[in-house]
Amino acid sequence: MASTTIELQPQAAEAQQSDEAVAPPTAVSVVEKWNEPRSNIYRTFATFWSFLVMGANDAAYGLETYYNLSYTVVSLVFLSPLVGYVLAAVSNHKIHTTLGQRGVALLAPGCHLISYVVNCVHPPYPVLVISFIFAGFGNGLEDSAWNAWIGNMANANELLGLLHGVYGAGAVLSPLAATSIITKANRPWFFFYYIMVACAAVELGVCLACFWKSTGADFRRAITRSVEGNRKGGLRQALFRCPSARVTWICAIFLLGYVGIEVALGGWIATFMIRVRNGARFASGMTATGFWLGIMVGRVVLGFVTPRIGEKLSIVIYLVCAIAFGLVLWLVPQFYASAVAVSLQGFFLGPLFPGVVVVTTKLLPKHLHVSSIGFAAAFGGSGAAVLPFAVGAIAQAKGVKVLQPFIIGLTGGILLLWLGLPRMSKPGRME
Repeated sequence: MASTTIELQPQAAEAQQSDEAVAPPTAVSVVEKWNEPRSNIYRTFATFWSFLVMGANDAAYGLETYYNLSYTVVSLVFLSPLVGYVLAAVSNHKIHTTLGQRGVALLAPGCHLISYVVNCVHPPYPVLVISFIFAGFGNGLEDSAWNAWIGNMANANELLGLLHGVYGAGAVLSPLAATSIITKANRPWFFFYYIMVACAAVELGVCLACFWKSTGADFRRAITRSVEGNRKGGLRQALFRCPSARVTWICAIFLLGYVGIEVALGGWIATFMIRVRNGARFASGMTATGFWLGIMVGRVVLGFVTPRIGEKLSIVIYLVCAIAFGLVLWLVPQFYASAVAVSLQGFFLGPLFPGVVVVTTKLLPKHLHVSSIGFAAAFGGSGAAVLPFAVGAIAQAKGVKVLQPFIIGLTGGILLLWLGLPRMSKPGRME
């Protein structure tokens, strides 16, 4: 990434007089690195731990049996985090300007801890739905804050690939842990949240210790020194003032489609392999694991490829490859070919989310990063609820064989949408 117009590090900003308004127009500042200053090493690993907890957060197993609920009622648990994401999108800019990253480091893990402690005592089901709103709020705050912070660093593609790869690791490990607790140890579903309480407690302590000095005053000074720091940031400008609104809405709708593809494919592929490819239950279930592993590996590996090609072109290439392997999965009626194809489909879908974050930080000025990324993540999160439901409704009427045409069509749609982004010149500028 270019390093000639990025704002000063927080430590450098603290050295300036508190009443200084705007840096001279000729000032040249240094891009932050994950290992420079030294405190960034600990902060980076703190964000990685947060994303591991976020990835593990979505496990909710055995609820319908324990509470004697229908699938429709139990699905409210998967919709309630979306409410938390929306609340985070609305409030994260205010939290940053008032409390800084210290506030995020306190509120987000604190909300996780509240949610998991409530789940451990297995309360009446309506209370459980509310507790997951807290978890979604914590996820939404960290999604916008840590993505925006790392997205402005040197080697952002590689770092974001690792960050989201850790998220994928949490998403892979939590079902294994929960399934082992439920099926092997013969414990109820809520025993899984004893582990999550411990993880959230570590997250709270580590994040607070690492980001304690990152106050709201630091954040305000940082955006004041950005290229357009004299303008007030916030969700209203990100959504309703051009040209920023164009980038925010394209990225948000793109993530809506991407997250929907990811969750729908990951959630329905085992059923597809059983009913359409006549696979055994265990082998078909492993294809879902292969898909998620493909996403995790793709985020890490292709994170080093993306900056060498360029974010905009590389995402076009990844989407075309994902469509190609989707066609193999759909048209080649062979179990093992389908299993390999869906893993490779995941591999090329993996780097899309980190790539969108990097593009957002390059196209928009600094003071809009938190608001725009937070809104895009929240809007994209709705895809995890709406699109898998749409697949289920279509599959109920036409059969699960419609999964791949649906996924391919949606992937083509977000590819066309991506082409509508403006050209990138330098951070905070678009053409």
